[in-house]
Amino acid sequence: MPAVRRLGVFVGEDNWTFFREIYDDLSMHYETVLFSQPTYRVPFLRERLNGWAFRRAVGSVLTSTDLCFFEWASNLLAPASHLPHRARIVTRLHSFELLQWAPRIDWGAVARIIVLSRAMQTMFGERYPEHRDKLVVVRNGRSLSRFAPVQDRPFTFTIGMLGHIAPIKRVYEMVLVLHELVVRGYPARLRLAGDPADDLRYNLAVHRLVRQLDLTDRVSFDGFVADTPAWLHQVDIFVSNSYWEGQQVALLEAMAAGCYCLCHGWAGADEVLPSANLFVTASELRDKIIEHSRRSEIERHDARVRVREIACQRFDITETCRQIRLVLDEL
Repeated sequence: MPAVRRLGVFVGEDNWTFFREIYDDLSMHYETVLFSQPTYRVPFLRERLNGWAFRRAVGSVLTSTDLCFFEWASNLLAPASHLPHRARIVTRLHSFELLQWAPRIDWGAVARIIVLSRAMQTMFGERYPEHRDKLVVVRNGRSLSRFAPVQDRPFTFTIGMLGHIAPIKRVYEMVLVLHELVVRGYPARLRLAGDPADDLRYNLAVHRLVRQLDLTDRVSFDGFVADTPAWLHQVDIFVSNSYWEGQQVALLEAMAAGCYCLCHGWAGADEVLPSANLFVTASELRDKIIEHSRRSEIERHDARVRVREIACQRFDITETCRQIRLVLDEL
């Protein structure tokens, strides 16, 4: 039996995207207590009452469990770290929390900090050197069976991006690369899966650029995609063009699904893909897309297989779950 018997889990209502399988695994090994945020909708003193109820609910879990796991080092961990607690606290820090939330957290109250990459380990350690020894690297993982590739699919020159249409994803720049490919005579198409982010100006600008460059028949805005594996099976080349990521789950899914993947050199990208699949400038991305399109069917197949093998070796969700449990059991 593990040393931890009663495990408090804090996720947040809208932040389960990357955690569902991990939580299911934890529930099989520990008695889990899932934090639920109480909300009062009274006409008077609502803010004060909800603040009191929130602190009371958090404090109850912190004092009635052996250990508490916070998925995301953000809005739940920040206040919890300043409350009295019996349980030892473990958190998984992805990436955005480093600048937005980390300064608000009492890191002295946190026993272990799980990060997704060595790059994030370095960045956190530079900002909080006194807590460097608490860091543990556990890579993200996805279900390899769910994203099994389709065999012997023809090459259709379909480029895909999956994620919110947001400045950080640099979709606008990808449309410009597509235009260059079309001007050079390549039958490239771009499929964009994901809803617009909060900055609706960016979404409108991307749509306007597509019309301005006469690419309407070559760019598909697919919106939210419920069946991600099926969508990825229609993509030949998956592009991660972000300037900042923790360890992009969409990229890991594309690798597992058998897409050929190209990735901008955000911090930690070299821990996901080899240098041959990385780019910095738009011209490098364009040239790598052209290079792959000119390969024979056998060469393209082998390139996809190599990417899938990396996913199998490094990013299997079962190994991610196992390593997280090792961190918890150590405490």
